[in-house]
Amino acid sequence: MGHSLFDQFRLTVLEHQLGVYGVHVHVDGQPDIEHRFRADDRVHLWSASKTFTSLAVGMCVDEGRFTLSDKILDHFGSCRSIAAPGSQDITVRDLLHMQPGKEYALFQETDESVLGVTDWAELFFAGELKTTPGTHFFYANACTYMLGRLVEATSGTRLRDYLLPRLFNPLHIPNPQWQTCPGGHNTGAFGLHLTTSELARMGQVLLHEGEWDGSQLVSADYVKAMHTDTVSTDHHFEDTESDVGYGYQVWLNTAPGTFRADGMYGQFSIVLPEQRAVVTVTSHNETCANDIVRAVFADIVPKL
Repeated sequence: MGHSLFDQFRLTVLEHQLGVYGVHVHVDGQPDIEHRFRADDRVHLWSASKTFTSLAVGMCVDEGRFTLSDKILDHFGSCRSIAAPGSQDITVRDLLHMQPGKEYALFQETDESVLGVTDWAELFFAGELKTTPGTHFFYANACTYMLGRLVEATSGTRLRDYLLPRLFNPLHIPNPQWQTCPGGHNTGAFGLHLTTSELARMGQVLLHEGEWDGSQLVSADYVKAMHTDTVSTDHHFEDTESDVGYGYQVWLNTAPGTFRADGMYGQFSIVLPEQRAVVTVTSHNETCANDIVRAVFADIVPKL
């Protein structure tokens, strides 16, 4: 596998102005290769951060801190008095699936002055339910934020710091920066900054069902469930690559059996189990980032 693998992809990126920063390819048993369109700086992963939060959830489950069927409110007793009716029924799995019944991009409260001084966990629980938890997909950053808060509440350690010895250090990702909310809690849903190859290492953990360099970082059962225990996203989006289904903070692709971490503007780590490969891209595409996914499957995957 040589750099000629990127020939057609490079042309597509340039001809269609896809805004790719870098592309990294891992195939088991072969040296990783990467092509840069610009310097290999750490960039904002946007919602690809969510997949890291999901791995932290899996690690907590492995450690017996909670189960996916736990009711999230049971871990935030101080919020019980202000929680909207029905909040007591939301499970950890509902948050992973973006099915909390609270259909807000972040919170029902949108006033910046309130967001700056009020605990975001309180804002989450106070929001009214629009649907029954576990029945309706609605993509919301608040779900992942609360997963990060759950990791913190049950471990006594902020999400980033919880992952340092369990994921970032084993993957040789030094001192990752992760944005926090006004209360000092990692945002979970966004805000993590990594290079293309650092994001690719997380994709390899997914490909290898939780294993890295001979160590099982998170259970294989959880990683398998991330892309097999899925919910429908059909008719929620106009783009077909977003309409296939959603797992535990990963998206299914139109190519059967494949899935991806996915961040705004084109931050992707695409897992290809059949090819034993991962293709990772960082980008800034404000037009149609999923065109990058299509270019990967058209120009790179057939050559693997």
